[in-house]
Amino acid sequence: MVILSKLLAPPDKKMALYHLIQNKMTISQQLSEAELIERITSGDIALFEVLIRRYNPYLYKIGRSYGYSHHDVEDLMQETFIHAFENLNKLDNRDYFKTWIVRIMLNECYRKNHKSSSGREVATDTLLFEKSIPMFSSNNDQVPDRKFGNKELHTVIENAIEQVPIRYRLVFALRELNGLSVHETAAALNITETNVKVRLNRAKAMLRKEVEKMYSSEEIFQFNLIYCDRIVEKVMSRIKK
Repeated sequence: MVILSKLLAPPDKKMALYHLIQNKMTISQQLSEAELIERITSGDIALFEVLIRRYNPYLYKIGRSYGYSHHDVEDLMQETFIHAFENLNKLDNRDYFKTWIVRIMLNECYRKNHKSSSGREVATDTLLFEKSIPMFSSNNDQVPDRKFGNKELHTVIENAIEQVPIRYRLVFALRELNGLSVHETAAALNITETNVKVRLNRAKAMLRKEVEKMYSSEEIFQFNLIYCDRIVEKVMSRIKK
């Protein structure tokens, strides 16, 4: 979790940096998210890095699911984190930070996309209602031979997801790739929980033949640690100005 450029620092500075990072990790493990936000809004700006690293993978998957390129998504993520930092003291219920920052990212994607994906379906397909099995297994050891073994297959699956209409794709990204609950997804997208269930299962139906039960959600739209460090460095440098 170290910004790579800092690895070139002299030994004494490396040791100081090591202790600083260890302290952040300890604090992040001991504090609830609400307490962490309280510390940040009280002036401990450096702790915002913990939130950036925690939510980088969430936001990246949302942006890529929206159909944006890697570089565009990085820009959207930066703006999302800056907006979140600037308005952090306005967040009334800090236990809902995850839903809040997801909504900020969705708004950034929407503004860039310049078109609405709103509208609600009527829940007529009772067979689609959950207790459905997740399309992606979180158990990486379950089917080892089916894990992504090469870039080409990786690209095929990501391209298949991108072919799903945006309103279904976003629900799929939040529920299956990011693991949000039905309630959290409904709140993030401002739709009913019924619509979340319907859209998720329609998205699954569109993908079922190619990807059902084959791959781990962590493998989709991976956000490499190198990119994580870059986002951290850029956001933290802007908020400290």
